[in-house]
Amino acid sequence: MGTMYGDWLKDRREAAGLTQQQLADVAIMTRSHIAHIEAGRRVPSKEDARRLDTALNTGNVLSSFLPREDVAAADYFEAVRLLEQQAVTIREFALSYLPGILQTERYARAVLRSAFPPVSDEECDRRLVTRLERANVLADPVTPVVWALLDEAVLRRPVGGADVMAEQVRHVIQLADAGRIRVHVMPFGVGLHPLLDSMLTLMWFEDQPPVAYSEGLRMGRLHDAPSVVRDLQHRYDLALSDALSLQDSLALLRAVAKDYGDEG
Repeated sequence: MGTMYGDWLKDRREAAGLTQQQLADVAIMTRSHIAHIEAGRRVPSKEDARRLDTALNTGNVLSSFLPREDVAAADYFEAVRLLEQQAVTIREFALSYLPGILQTERYARAVLRSAFPPVSDEECDRRLVTRLERANVLADPVTPVVWALLDEAVLRRPVGGADVMAEQVRHVIQLADAGRIRVHVMPFGVGLHPLLDSMLTLMWFEDQPPVAYSEGLRMGRLHDAPSVVRDLQHRYDLALSDALSLQDSLALLRAVAKDYGDEG
């Protein structure tokens, strides 16, 4: 994701005799944002690229050769994983299955087993370790603040079977009861809503601009452009306003867990 672009930016910065902080000061950006671009973990917005061109006197090179946003979802996975670890606030919308940071081991294995083309047992185990490591962001009792907006389809589709689903739904309930996450369910009765096109992750940080990540079939997009991120934030807020309250959502989760055979 933008690694060659980041390398070129680093070369131009060093050729100009600037540190990351000095370039950030001139371009009106944060040092960490510069570092993420150079490492290939972030793609600058068009506005940021223009400021970098001006700061480095590179004409319109950085603006003209921005990396494409539409790439295979797997190509963005590492960047998204790293950003999750740095985020102070994460808001998830799940359309088809639970967000990675909330998945239990057996649920995650069932999801990974559904991959096409099929993967070997060794590859499935490797991906499973990475998937479960993402849940470590919840080890801190406070940060990041996590909200999960779940389409009712996520709860009704028996991924891995009834026993796996009962365990998975109970896990979400426990996190919510402990106050570690806030969960809301978008019931089928709402019908169409602003996030029905794809899953969505919104992330905020202490020292860099917020980002959004959307994902569909064999396609992932990490959004940096402020106008796009704001639009997706507004869509999330609008959808959330139609969702069940926290208490009603937990009541539905408990009913679903019981339907799957959980007596807890």
